[in-house]
Amino acid sequence: MSKPVDDVYLTWYYERPSYGVEEAVGMLKKFQELDFTHPQQFVYINVFLDMALQKKKKVDPFASTVLLPYRFSDEVNKVLVFTEDEQEAEIARENGAAVVGGVELIKWILEDEIQVDFYVAVPAIMPKLIPLRNKLRRKYPSTRRNSLGHDIPKMLQFFREGLEYMVQDERVIKTRIARLDMPTEQIIANLKTVIHDICTFKPATYGPFVQKLVIRSSTSEGLLLNLDGLLPQVEEVEEEDEKAEDNEEKHVQQSVTT
Repeated sequence: MSKPVDDVYLTWYYERPSYGVEEAVGMLKKFQELDFTHPQQFVYINVFLDMALQKKKKVDPFASTVLLPYRFSDEVNKVLVFTEDEQEAEIARENGAAVVGGVELIKWILEDEIQVDFYVAVPAIMPKLIPLRNKLRRKYPSTRRNSLGHDIPKMLQFFREGLEYMVQDERVIKTRIARLDMPTEQIIANLKTVIHDICTFKPATYGPFVQKLVIRSSTSEGLLLNLDGLLPQVEEVEEEDEKAEDNEEKHVQQSVTT
């Protein structure tokens, strides 16, 4: 059976309904009004992933930080800046760094005397930070994570205001993305930003990364979302790649015939 006829029914007899993202956010707002719950409660998403690659290989569980287009909390993350240049250190302090210093911080970090949310560094000090590699692991400064560079104000803004999420239970991401009292278009923009960032961790050639997406508020049930329009568009890119390959083959054939 596809859809129930009555208002009361056995849920396991029917396929779980899915909703467009605008409709789902509207329903969450309506639930809040009808239940007289807090209007500024958080909005969460549960993202279920297909981690499979080829020949029994899988995407390794990952964590990422993303800067959302619309902030939903006044909370900021604590960021430590590694630098031995006093001018850079002053810039870091002026831009909100929680801790600033050089190699003298290594001992305190190894002994858990200093604990922050993120660590960033300038390139010049990196050879001296090797003793921290195993301790910091995925939070060890690197260009790939945008935590190593010369633009200290930019790195600080990114990590102080950024939303961190990670894969749990091998294939699920659970994170908050907004407040329910925000305009619907802002909630959707934040959701799309997170989804697009997640999709960068698996090549599109292996098929859709996101299998299922559920949205809820702090007090509501979860609503299954229709993925149409939420995932990054890859068809045009693939078509362009195919055209490029065709043109290359034609070029090779022409070269051979001449």
